[in-house]
Amino acid sequence: MLKVISTHVFLHQRLHPALLEALVAGGAQAIELFAARQHFDYASRAHVKEIADWFRANPVESFSLHMPLFSDAEMGRSGAPAVNVIHPEKSRRIDAMDEIKRALEAAEQMPLRFLILHLGEREDRWNPRTIEHAMTAIEHLQAFARPLGMKLLLENIQNEVTRLEHLLEILSIGHFKDAGICLDVGHAHIGEGVRASIEEAKQSIFSAHIHDNHGLKDEHLWPGDGTIDWDDGMEALRTAHHLAGGVLEIAPRLNDSPAAVSQQAEACFDKLGF
Repeated sequence: MLKVISTHVFLHQRLHPALLEALVAGGAQAIELFAARQHFDYASRAHVKEIADWFRANPVESFSLHMPLFSDAEMGRSGAPAVNVIHPEKSRRIDAMDEIKRALEAAEQMPLRFLILHLGEREDRWNPRTIEHAMTAIEHLQAFARPLGMKLLLENIQNEVTRLEHLLEILSIGHFKDAGICLDVGHAHIGEGVRASIEEAKQSIFSAHIHDNHGLKDEHLWPGDGTIDWDDGMEALRTAHHLAGGVLEIAPRLNDSPAAVSQQAEACFDKLGF
């Protein structure tokens, strides 16, 4: 299991080589890029090239790309709607697909193993319509991701559609043998429980988002700052034999310097027994 850190920890800053180097100083062997225009501006060829050049010059894997959640540079605060590939309105689905494809173009300049995809928003419900939209989105995005060497991974978020039993059903009925699951440990803790979630989906887990909370809301804390039993959780994760990396996906804190992030990451990797 590779030690991976998501650039989400620096979400409020424009991503640049010094921030990537801080993640490496914290022990990262690979990095997940969080696609957000104010942070990693996938729509800027110059910015993508800057990040791709850094990866080419350093022995660190560009592990995965997290799909954009909004199309603006303010995470929706400007009024831009969420990127939602299963929205009931066809125009919204088309706009969402177009935005994700813009982000996918980054893989033309750097190799990326996985694309992490959210299906819907919190209020989306499990019904025949959302199943159909989800399968259409996966088929369409796979057609773009495959030539770039990327595997599509569906993440369990806090909605009915992405309960693990439903994600597994989508993968099964769609015969998506070359897609899989990114198990979000923090979201599992709020829902069905960490070990139960891993046991249910472990044959399909290829990546895991690792962060903590107190079981009530999605806090994206450093492991150990919430109530997840990490000894038990990591033991369970190691039974997912396709798991390529554990990704620290931590919420940014305004007062944390890059050096502080490095120290926290190093301590977390030690704590988790990577």
